[in-house]
This record gives sequence, structure tokens and C-alpha cells, in this order.
Amino acid sequence: MKRLFYLVDSIDSVQGISDDLHERGLSNWRFHIVSKDEAGLYTHRLHSASVLDRTDLPRFVERGVMIGALVAVFFVTPLALWGGLDWPVSAYMAMAAFAVLAGGWLGGFGGIGTENYRIRRFHSDIEAGRYLVMVDVPKAHTEQMKELMALNHPEAELQAEGSSFNNPLAAADGKIHVVH
Repeated sequence: MKRLFYLVDSIDSVQGISDDLHERGLSNWRFHIVSKDEAGLYTHRLHSASVLDRTDLPRFVERGVMIGALVAVFFVTPLALWGGLDWPVSAYMAMAAFAVLAGGWLGGFGGIGTENYRIRRFHSDIEAGRYLVMVDVPKAHTEQMKELMALNHPEAELQAEGSSFNNPLAAADGKIHVVH
């Protein structure tokens, strides 16, 4: 899936885009709107972006799970193999599961307070009162959606396109850096 990012100036334009996308068969789960004016979105019955789209919660939970898994592999496994303790295997499995779950839980604390790395570049536009419309389309239909939006909604400015899936290894700029 590809995610197309459009900036729009008025809520009436966003309403028109929403109606047009619904007519084309796209459900509310395929497009999300980020706005400073949440009450306006609610009043117009527009699908506001969820906390999962607004924050880095999913990405940080994924990172925490990966770190917890590393702790399980590099701490719990050697402890089980060479620790000299007469604990049952289920105790070590419980410790490994706890490490993975605790890593995800702790990672969530970092992610809930962090703006999503994909929408961070639009922060100043959103704070200025503009609306960010994110449309998820299958890769095969990306060009078709771009043409539809350009034809029916020229006021919507295509700003970027990317994946609709989170990348837990991406840096703040959305790219993976091997060496900083």
C-alpha cells in the first residue's frame, strides 16, 4: 500500500475530497485527516487520524519488542544454558516473554509522546490551520488516484508519497541510516 499526503486549506475542500473518495468506494479506514481543528472534523463527520497515525506509538512499540527480544536472546538464553540454575524451561520462557513484552510496553511510553515520523514534516502547516489528508491506495492504483485528485481537487497539493506501513528502524527523517 502507498500513502499519498495532500495538504488542503479549507475544511470544505476536505469534505469534498471525503465525499469523492467515498463515492469511489474508499472506506474511512483508507484515508485519514490530521488537523489542529478536531472539533471541525467531528462536526463535518470527517475521519480524523487515530492516535496510531498521529504518534510514533506503533513504531516505538516495535522497537521495544525488538530490544526485548535481544535481551531475551543475549541474557535469558545464556542464563538458561550456562547459568547453573535448576529452573524449569517454562521459567526461562516466561522470562524471555516478559523481556519482549516489557520492551514493547516501555517503548510505547516513548512513542505516545512523539509525533509520527511521517507527518512531522507537515507540523508547521497543520499548526497554521491546514489539513493533511492521507490516502492509502494499492500500489497499482497510485497513478489513478493522483490523476483523480488532480482532476477533481486541484486545491489539494500532493506533498509526498510513501508506504502505509511503519518502519521501526527509520530515523526521525524517515530514512534508515547505517552510520550517523
